[in-house]
Amino acid sequence: MSDTEDKAPVVEKSVPPPKYGDNPSSAVDAQARIVQQKGILDDVIDGVQLGLLVILFICLIFAAVLGRSLPTVFPVTQPIYDFVLSLPETVSNLPQTLCAAWEIRPTNAEELTEAFRMLSEWFQVTLHTLPYKQCVLGFSWSMYLLETKLNIRQRDRLHEVRRPKAISSFISRQVYLEANAYGLDKSSLQLVKDFVGQIQTTVIIVYDMIPQLWTEVGVQMEVWLGLGSDYAITQSVLFFIAVMAISTVLSLPFDLYATFVVEKRHGFNKQTMGLFFSDMFKSLVLMVVLGTPILAGFLWVIDRTGSKFFLYAWALMALVQLLLIVIYPTVIQPLFNKFDPLPQGELREAIEALASRLNFPLKKLYMVDGSKRSSHSNAYVFGFFKAKRIVIYDTLIEQCTTDEIVAVVGHELGHWKQNHTLRMLAVAQFQILFIFFAFSCFIAEQSMYTSFGIDGMPVMLGFLFFQYLYEPLGSLMQFAVNVMSRKHEFEADEFSKNLGYGKSLASCLIKLQIENKATMNPDPIYSAYTRAS
Repeated sequence: MSDTEDKAPVVEKSVPPPKYGDNPSSAVDAQARIVQQKGILDDVIDGVQLGLLVILFICLIFAAVLGRSLPTVFPVTQPIYDFVLSLPETVSNLPQTLCAAWEIRPTNAEELTEAFRMLSEWFQVTLHTLPYKQCVLGFSWSMYLLETKLNIRQRDRLHEVRRPKAISSFISRQVYLEANAYGLDKSSLQLVKDFVGQIQTTVIIVYDMIPQLWTEVGVQMEVWLGLGSDYAITQSVLFFIAVMAISTVLSLPFDLYATFVVEKRHGFNKQTMGLFFSDMFKSLVLMVVLGTPILAGFLWVIDRTGSKFFLYAWALMALVQLLLIVIYPTVIQPLFNKFDPLPQGELREAIEALASRLNFPLKKLYMVDGSKRSSHSNAYVFGFFKAKRIVIYDTLIEQCTTDEIVAVVGHELGHWKQNHTLRMLAVAQFQILFIFFAFSCFIAEQSMYTSFGIDGMPVMLGFLFFQYLYEPLGSLMQFAVNVMSRKHEFEADEFSKNLGYGKSLASCLIKLQIENKATMNPDPIYSAYTRAS
């Protein structure tokens, strides 16, 4: 016998597939370490949250030790102390209070009118005594802290490296981790940008910088144009241009970083520096050309129509909005992108057949050079009445098959068929009317202007400060709009599915999710608050 025959056969053990941490040299594990790694910003976030918990704990200890002498030692705690003491009595008396309110409820038109009159008088008294600057600061910081907390919740999700089971069958580990890395970079930028913006807002309000800029614009207007304070609309327009210029300069570093660092790092940015500044210049020119006459018209309407100005201002803005919807795709957007007719071929024939099938009045079918700036993709429908147009990004054509693109177009036509655009337009008009009506309650309130260091009552500044006051309510209304928009997206998906494109739509949406590196495991509260689709 040979030596080989004498030896027992060697059985090789199966090597388990590498998982995170099992194979440090694998690309997936390398990406996982990047996603899991917490940097300085995460340390700051953890430190701030821990610090707030420690401060709260110390406050509770002081409250327990000092007891009733707490307001004496720390007078600033008096309102909180009184509120806490009143809670047990308020809660115990709640049933009696509700019963009493039910007993005095208005039962006829006369009593209802009287109740409304009393409520109106109470509201007017409240407006006179409201600490406006403190309210603006409080609302601003409350909204900032709420939205920052939601962003942190989402950031914690982005640090996860394990895919949810629901997507593990069609989303690879590498794709999931790359999407989270992209999300983390955007999150870092957004958190820093929001913090800097909040500090800027606080400094501007506390040190009355808005009235100072208003006064300086008035001085320069008189020096260079020879116009005095009687030309309030002219001063408002110049103030608007000054604010726009300052805002552009303050946001420029963040915009540059987002475009040429974050987007470029993840393979999306296609812009050159020249194209970036060209777009910025065009946007500023459009804001001046379109924004200044709209603002002047808005202020003129308020000046000429008295206490019911909100109706006329709303009518004006409704006309302006409709005009912009008409001219944006045909006049404004071609300044930034090139629109070419979709070439003859299988895709064009399939889209035209779908439009004919649904009796959609398709007038033109365009392909836009979205790849000029970014590799993100999209498709949309626009136009009124019989002049409908469909626009498809060239990036979408590169990323998806003909059936998948037709499925996406079917989704967009679902919005048209079910009047989603008209519904959202009606909701937007209601929002605008409500904002103008609410502003009419504050426009002549001298105490609001005085609290911000303004002697007169310039409408431009009044509306600016009112927007700060409206911010919490505006966020609630936007949340409702997001819920409605999300419902519309589901309905449009269902419409495309019922056309027979269910599988094609699903595969296309998965491709777009992958290509766009969109978030694949969002925090549910963050998603409900911020996302419209």
